[in-house]
Amino acid sequence: MSTATFRQDPRANQKSRTRKTVVAAAEVLRREGMEPTVAEAAERAGVSRATAYRYFPTQESLTVELTQITPSVLPVEKMLNELSTPDVGQRLLRLLDTFTDVVLADESHYRRATRVYQDTWLRNNRRGIGESETPPIREGRRMRWLDQVLEPLQLPEPQKQRLSAALALTLGGEAIMVMKDVCKLNNAEAKAVLRWSASALLQAAMEEK
Repeated sequence: MSTATFRQDPRANQKSRTRKTVVAAAEVLRREGMEPTVAEAAERAGVSRATAYRYFPTQESLTVELTQITPSVLPVEKMLNELSTPDVGQRLLRLLDTFTDVVLADESHYRRATRVYQDTWLRNNRRGIGESETPPIREGRRMRWLDQVLEPLQLPEPQKQRLSAALALTLGGEAIMVMKDVCKLNNAEAKAVLRWSASALLQAAMEEK
């Protein structure tokens, strides 16, 4: 079976660093007692307002990141930092269970965040900003988490990247929305299907010749 080719945007890391710099600056301003605007975060980060507005075109998009997404995923970060088992299957299910519980506990916020991400993409599209120029509209934390979870897995790098991309479909607010809105499952059923899907994808990758 052929393995998909993954092409890394050579500017992707720089875009991601710029986005993180703006978010970090905004978080510092919040700790100082402010509710930072995009312009204020840009100034503190040392980037132009125009650049910051490409990553966060509305105040809501920055607020979603600061007040709803970044703090809520701390249980996932903590779990990963304490993860010691080399069993990739167990590692994967720990990640899925922890993040799914986070999403279900604050589902309205994750739905709102998804709306903001889509509004940002549509706004950039209307402005004629091509995909190669579009800044990341979200951090893409789940890919970093999956890299950490799959680290012990002995697979050629292209296959591991493909597996990580497939597993991303089983994590997060979008996965929950498909399970509940499209498939009409309750929370427990949704979680069970996502666990089964992730395990099946991992098993298929491990058995692939």
